[in-house]
Amino acid sequence: MIENDADIGSIKAEVLYEVAKLAFEDKLKEMEEEIPFSIIPGPKANFRCCVYREREIIRERVRLAQGKTPCGNEDDKNIVQVIRSACEGCPITRFVVTNNCQKCMSRKCQAACSFGAITIDGDKARIDPDKCRECGKCAQACPYNAIADIMRPCKRSCPVDAITMDDNSIVKINKEKCISCGACISDCPFGAISDRSFLTDVINLLKAGVPVYAMTAPAVEGQFGPDVTISDLSEMICEMGFAGNFEVALGGDLVAASEAEEWSEAYREGKKMTTSCCPAFVNMVKKHFPSVMDSISTTVSPMAATSRLIKAMNPDAVTVFIGPCIAKKSEVIETVADNTADYALTFEELHAMFRAKQISIAPRGTDMQQGSIFGKRFAASGGVTGAVVEALKEAGENAEINVKQCNGALECKKALTLLKAGRLPEDFIEGMACEGGCVSGPGNIRGAVKAKKDREALLSKADGRGIRENMQEYEKYRFSMHRKK
Repeated sequence: MIENDADIGSIKAEVLYEVAKLAFEDKLKEMEEEIPFSIIPGPKANFRCCVYREREIIRERVRLAQGKTPCGNEDDKNIVQVIRSACEGCPITRFVVTNNCQKCMSRKCQAACSFGAITIDGDKARIDPDKCRECGKCAQACPYNAIADIMRPCKRSCPVDAITMDDNSIVKINKEKCISCGACISDCPFGAISDRSFLTDVINLLKAGVPVYAMTAPAVEGQFGPDVTISDLSEMICEMGFAGNFEVALGGDLVAASEAEEWSEAYREGKKMTTSCCPAFVNMVKKHFPSVMDSISTTVSPMAATSRLIKAMNPDAVTVFIGPCIAKKSEVIETVADNTADYALTFEELHAMFRAKQISIAPRGTDMQQGSIFGKRFAASGGVTGAVVEALKEAGENAEINVKQCNGALECKKALTLLKAGRLPEDFIEGMACEGGCVSGPGNIRGAVKAKKDREALLSKADGRGIRENMQEYEKYRFSMHRKK
């Protein structure tokens, strides 16, 4: 049951929990239609105009939790989806005249408008929404800054202009532009945009006794508090039925060593190169800067590297990435034939599974470390660069490589624009679509500030093993570290 003071995150968490619980109990198919009523019992509405609308929103979220689209359009394979029943309350007119309007004699706003959308009557200027083309010239011309730009938060947050509105002012996502970064999910104040889930697929595999291996992202440390180590989480994950858990930080070590070789060769040849770890960044290159596709490192992501290692150790294994990233789900879908991860879940979905199985989130007193501290720091902006530089040093390379560390999608766009124009001063680009890196991803369960503090406390206890030293144990397993072109 959802209370009046619940926020978007708690509503999503409750839906994921209910779906996970019923899926583990083999009751989801018969009780799916009851979930909206158990979460929103009524008779009074909590957030919207009526309980019927609230229940419809829950119903659409239940579909998303099962990997379906909210409204039944299964031809739309995009990970990021609009919950149409929740998309409301945003201003239809982007530019609005505020009470700061002085109804001045110069009428500069009216003169600046090329569409005749502005009239002066009553106590202030008026903008006709049917005539306004949202060019913004009136706001620029107003000497009192009395015209406010109140662009929808989802549209403002999208770094690639993938969001538009239909005739009913409901959000539409252009899948040809969308990079699945999840910025719109985080910024929509109505929770009207969310992501499809592999939750029930993974639960069904666990129940069937399939050897399913979890792969937890480096950003996991700090998500469950300062006392829960990666080793503790591995035990908790195995209690749910997973065959094991691998740190993707180990995959980070593998990637750092592989990219070090690529970077070294590219540097000698005078070629520019970008990282390939962040799927939203890679999506940005593919969809918006295709002419520089050849500049992306051919090394696979840490997720894919870890998956390939697990499958080299156990060919029957099914691998599930667990992290803060929405775009990892798109990477799974697009590269599953390339022997990468089979499924991807967020920390939100992992937490729902813990709740559903009544697994206590608490220290187990165990001690295990698979990744080096360099692999663990892949989760933060600059971490990939730091790991690759370390791998170069360990290999005896002393080249002074200049790297543009892009912290967020907007910085990525600027760097890629320069690369495309042949004007990038740096040798390499580290692309991170989320500001701060994966530690700020949309699938996290804790705020970045709190999680970062606890994360640093946990990382301070990591041993000092080197990248190549850490890889020695796995050298007997043979698999490619490169993607298909």
